[in-house]
Amino acid sequence: MFFILSKILAFLITPLIWILTFVFFAFFSKDEMRRKKCLRWALSLTLFFTNGFIFDECARLWEIPSTSYQSMKTYDYGIVLGGMSVNDEGLGRVQFFRGVDRLIQTIDLYKRGIIKKIIFTGGSGRISHPEMKEAALVKPYILKMGVPEEDLIIENESNNTRENALFTKKIIEDKKLHGDFLLITSAFHMRRSLACFKKVGINADSYSTDRYAGPRKFEFDFLIIPTVSAMNDWNVLLKEFVGFVTYKIMRYA
Repeated sequence: MFFILSKILAFLITPLIWILTFVFFAFFSKDEMRRKKCLRWALSLTLFFTNGFIFDECARLWEIPSTSYQSMKTYDYGIVLGGMSVNDEGLGRVQFFRGVDRLIQTIDLYKRGIIKKIIFTGGSGRISHPEMKEAALVKPYILKMGVPEEDLIIENESNNTRENALFTKKIIEDKKLHGDFLLITSAFHMRRSLACFKKVGINADSYSTDRYAGPRKFEFDFLIIPTVSAMNDWNVLLKEFVGFVTYKIMRYA
C-alpha cells in the first residue's frame, strides 16, 4: 500500500499539476477577482519553476556534495542503488537513464581500487511490471565491463530506498560481510539513502553522483529565460524532498 501511495503522491506534487489546477479554476470560475488570482498564481508558479538559476540554488542546498578521489580511503564494499534503467521489451535490451552515472562511477571506483567489491541493490520499483528486476537485468552489463562475478553481489527484490537498505542489510548479515562500506547514488537521492541505511545499522560513507547543481552561473539566459528542463528537474527534487519527509514520519530514515 505504501508503495502505491508513494506513486500517487509523486504525481500530485509535480509543479505542472499545480499550475494546471490554477488554470482549471480560473477557466471555470465565475468570480472575476478569483479568476485573476488563479491566473496570477499560475503565471508566478510557471516563472518560478522554469527558472534554471532558482532550481540550481535549491538543488545545491539539498544535494550531498561529491567527494574527490584524493580524500577517499579504500572500501571493502561499494553499495550502488538502482533506479537507472528500464527493460525495453521491444528491442530486447536495457535502456539506461541519467542515473546510470551511479553505475559508471561505481565501475570507475572499482577499477581504481577504491572499492574491492560491488553490491548492486535494485528490484522492479514499478507497479505495472514487478517481474522486471533491475539488478538481474543490469548484472550482465556489469560483468561485461570487467567486474568478475566473485566481486559482484546483487539484490533484486527491493522496490524503494527503504527496501534497498533492509535487503542489503540482510545480505550483509547472511553472507557475514565485514569491512568499510561506501554508498553510491545520485546527489539528490543521497540524503534519504544515507538516513535509510543508517536506520538499519549500515554506517556507510557517501559518494554522490550525477549532481544537478553544477558551478554557480550568472549568465543572462540562465538567470532570466524560462526552460522546460528546469520544471522537469523540479519534479525530481520535490519528489525526493517529500519522500525524505515521509520516510522520517514513517520512521524509515
